[in-house]
Amino acid sequence: MSEVADRYRRLAAAMTRRIEQVPPDRWSNPSPCEKWTARDVVRHLVDVHGMFLGFVGRALQPGPAVDDDPVAAWASARDQVQADLDDPQRAAEEFDGVSGRSTFEEAVDRFVCFDLNIHGWDLARATGQDERIEPSELPRLWRTAESFGEAIRSENVCGPAVEMPSDADEQDRLLAYLGRRP
Repeated sequence: MSEVADRYRRLAAAMTRRIEQVPPDRWSNPSPCEKWTARDVVRHLVDVHGMFLGFVGRALQPGPAVDDDPVAAWASARDQVQADLDDPQRAAEEFDGVSGRSTFEEAVDRFVCFDLNIHGWDLARATGQDERIEPSELPRLWRTAESFGEAIRSENVCGPAVEMPSDADEQDRLLAYLGRRP
């Protein structure tokens, strides 16, 4: 298995734990993402999985709806992307994206894994869970966030950076850079 398949597996497992631990009465809680609830964060992740499969001519297989069963909807999307990452031929399929020529695997690593980390924090914040991002992921997240340039500030991406005290830890500085208030 590739490094990307392993990273995705690890990050998706952490997201799965967070989704499974959402108390039933907190799915409607507001998230740090403007106008999104906790359930909307999961909906976004499922939709993003489908979008990236679509880049290489595939689609999410029919599964449970996020409104009916967010845990099962997430698991269905996660399992399909993981299977494609575990298949070297599917992982290597190429497409032309906004950043140029890419493979499915490269795009999942850059964008989807980024989303799993940051939206994992969003879901945790919305539902009262442990908000820690794996410290080993922080340097990669910084590189990715900075590589987006001003596009990170586009509508419906991230808001303006938030001021943080100079002694803030690396995770809080990253989140503030991404327009969140840790």
